[in-house]
Amino acid sequence: MTLTAQQLPLIAADPARLRTADRVIAGLGLPADGIAVHDPATGERIASIADVDVAGSLDAVARADAAGRSWARTTPRQRADVLHAWYALLVEHADDLAHLITREMGKPLAEARGEVQYGADFVRWYAEEAVRPRGDWRESPSGGSQIVTRRSPVGLSVLITPWNFPLAMATRKIAPALAAGNAAIVKPATLTPLTTILAVELGRRAGIPEDLVQVVTTSSSSAFSEAVLRDERVRKVSFTGSTPVGRTLLELASANVLRTSMELGGNAPLIVFDDADLERAVEGTLAAKLRNGGQSCIGANRIYVQDGIADAFVEALAERLAAVRLGSGLGEDTTLGPVIDDRAVRSMQALTEDAVAHGAELRVGGTAVDGPGHFFAATLLDRVSPESQIAQTEIFGPIAAVQRFSTQEEAIARANNTEFGLAGYVFSESLDRALNVADALETGIVGINQGVPSNAAAPFGGVKQSGVGREGSAEGLEEYESIRYFSIARRETR
Repeated sequence: MTLTAQQLPLIAADPARLRTADRVIAGLGLPADGIAVHDPATGERIASIADVDVAGSLDAVARADAAGRSWARTTPRQRADVLHAWYALLVEHADDLAHLITREMGKPLAEARGEVQYGADFVRWYAEEAVRPRGDWRESPSGGSQIVTRRSPVGLSVLITPWNFPLAMATRKIAPALAAGNAAIVKPATLTPLTTILAVELGRRAGIPEDLVQVVTTSSSSAFSEAVLRDERVRKVSFTGSTPVGRTLLELASANVLRTSMELGGNAPLIVFDDADLERAVEGTLAAKLRNGGQSCIGANRIYVQDGIADAFVEALAERLAAVRLGSGLGEDTTLGPVIDDRAVRSMQALTEDAVAHGAELRVGGTAVDGPGHFFAATLLDRVSPESQIAQTEIFGPIAAVQRFSTQEEAIARANNTEFGLAGYVFSESLDRALNVADALETGIVGINQGVPSNAAAPFGGVKQSGVGREGSAEGLEEYESIRYFSIARRETR
């Protein structure tokens, strides 16, 4: 039986929620003219932000660099106290932040509230990590001296964030940079800059020095990067976004040999074995696929289902996807919001049509939904060909693309047949199988019997073309530190 998405009107925004979001935007004190910010659920212009030119960007570098020299001399406890105060303000203003996230990015309000807690958790985590500075004292193997290791701030850090998690991707970079004693230039995506602007303002109220964290918004990302990454005062760049842009930034960073952290594209495999718990596998797949409307770098991209469970799994997943309620993220009953813009709608349509042309069975959805706004129905494709475009590219939308497999070896080989290696998922009731397959996957992250593995206490990052470095956990702090050692001569005394 083939199901189709429910042909219901899009859920409209709740007027009270809309007023809350617009009140928050009005309180940001934004310019009347500049780069337009739009609500993807309606297409309407909701704000304007400054369009900073190269001279303005370099002025921000100068101010942050000056403030950073003082910040580097603060104690870990002083930095931790400021971060704890920032965390408290993020939690206090959680409702405003969530409404703002939904208004500029489109995700349902419940998911936006989850992002606020996730983003705030990074600030709390690094407030705690700041007072656990790492170092060592060891004896030289040849004798005659002691080796003392210590950490120091890496220096002025440029932090470039994506549009899909406008709070969490900012705090995941800003918090460790500050905890380690660095200043920061933050360039948010112009599609969703408002949440970052508010979050940094809350940080200033919490005690972050006025010039220490500079938010730069610009319509020319390439001009910004060319100028700022070649400035000798900059010592670090952290970027989350596409692999092609990451390669360009790595080339720019090489001129001054900058420290780099790159969280790049993904093509996550999700493997469901015959012995998986069906209900848990379906729930986990929905979470891994529809979180953020599928607009996540760790979203389930290639769903591999073993032959013995495939029919039952596809039927159950089809029923769940057909029941998705599409509309404004500020709507009361919305479970799936818009995609970010019209380009994303066209991409979803093209990927679906190409998959069907290669023999895939369209089970649910598969069509753009009339707006206003940018909507694409929750979609399920079964028996997707590995040769189709959707099996080889990052979908970044609400399309579940199922391929079937017979053996464990086949699943691993197909899962690893990609240049990317950010995240993967395994569903099996056999602990041995789950761990063995997780070990075999060429990814930096593996979710076992769960669809949302992200955690502030875990080192997030990929392998292969999915990037370098880690964010979160203690490893995330090390990305903003330089390791130094002092060799202390020691001679015998009598």
